Amino acid sequence: MERHRSFLIILSVLIFLASGACLAEEAPQKTLTGIEVLTGFGWSNIKGQSNYNTVPFSVAFDLDLKKLAQKINFSPPQLLQFQIEPFIGLISNPKSNFETGVNFWLKMGFTPETWKFQPYIKLGAGLDYMTLHLREQGTQFNFVEYGALGMHHYFNANTALTVEGRWRHLSNCGIREPNDGINAYFLLTGISYKY
Repeated sequence: MERHRSFLIILSVLIFLASGACLAEEAPQKTLTGIEVLTGFGWSNIKGQSNYNTVPFSVAFDLDLKKLAQKINFSPPQLLQFQIEPFIGLISNPKSNFETGVNFWLKMGFTPETWKFQPYIKLGAGLDYMTLHLREQGTQFNFVEYGALGMHHYFNANTALTVEGRWRHLSNCGIREPNDGINAYFLLTGISYKY
């Protein structure tokens, strides 16, 4: 039950931040500041079945939160973004299937945005639908929680190579039993473009 509460709190905060970012769109400053296209490999150990393997493909829309942060007297020099990330994943193990959904991220950088090398951390939550039937999950519709570390390396003013590692917890939040949850790991790379 505690895990369900933490998921709902994270999702509520992300929805609140998204609504604030949409309100900030009326200001002259751009809200949509970039797009990231990522792909890679994901894996997990599934009890009593062969390992879960997936090749995800995602497009993240970067929304600047600095204008919103300034309203509460917080002006960070580094990245501060809300991301909306639709995705699809092609599952190769234990059987050929796919998953799709949308993730919502809060992303914060460690170095000023003017630097070529920009490491960052992300926390997120989202919704996931799998065509794969798993013993651990009583439903194919699930919720996900994420943590990620990554970096952008800009090779010109607007375009960067992005590398990211993610941890994901997938469960149905007790909608139906079983609800054992599945932890997966992802290594992703791709291109980021900022406007």
